[in-house]
Amino acid sequence: MRKIFAIALTLFLSLALIAGNAEAKRFGGGTSFGKQRTSIGQQAAPRPPVGAPAAPAPAGNRWLGPLAGLAAGGLLASMFMGHGFDGIKGMDILFMLALAIGAFYLMRMLRRTPNGAQPQAAAYSAYGQTAAPANNAYSGGSASIPASNRPDWFDETAFVRDAKTHFIRLQAAYDAADMNDIREYTTPEVFAEVSMQIQERGNVAQKTEVTLLNADMLDIATEGNYIIVSVRFHGLIREVANAPAEPFNEIWHIQKPANDRSAPWLIAGIQQA
Repeated sequence: MRKIFAIALTLFLSLALIAGNAEAKRFGGGTSFGKQRTSIGQQAAPRPPVGAPAAPAPAGNRWLGPLAGLAAGGLLASMFMGHGFDGIKGMDILFMLALAIGAFYLMRMLRRTPNGAQPQAAAYSAYGQTAAPANNAYSGGSASIPASNRPDWFDETAFVRDAKTHFIRLQAAYDAADMNDIREYTTPEVFAEVSMQIQERGNVAQKTEVTLLNADMLDIATEGNYIIVSVRFHGLIREVANAPAEPFNEIWHIQKPANDRSAPWLIAGIQQA
């Protein structure tokens, strides 16, 4: 009975720490949802960001929380039972570790399950501007898009610059659960998905830091009644406090009605590259 209690206590403490480490922090949760474009997703990978490491930073730090939970659970269980570590054998520790790792991967798999494409609607709001933070590094530009695919009034350079600004602003709004700001930049479908992510997160405080941001315009096309611009964002982002910034690579599909030049641009989907 003591052994079962010790295992249960250790697993509980480990899962509490694992849950905090498993949550995706950036806007959209690192998943694909909303409008998806297969031909765009199959394009070549972007150039490596300037200043980025040759390989992703070691992920060992992400295991510090779960391992600390295992250690704390074993220690507390032993203290509660009044027998030091005599009641926990080597195989018990391995068993507890296997349970914690299995639970971690199960939670991660459930969290990362894509929601798939969703139908689009015609309700829109403003697509404003703001200044990007001055303490981060930004670079990037646009791909060579045939002029025949672009409306005469479309300014590719300005669009990419504003898209990067909005990317930064939405990370801050997502951290702060600022639903009004998020609604201003998204279609109803994307807003609904992001709202659900924030509700699932609860009151957990978070701070996302984009340390390097590149943006490349991949395509502009008219589909149905909308002009859709696909922009690839990639660079380095810190989603866990005091952890190394890690590479990210995703495509945002941004649209507006084709027959209304003055209409705002809104995010219609996020696609993991």
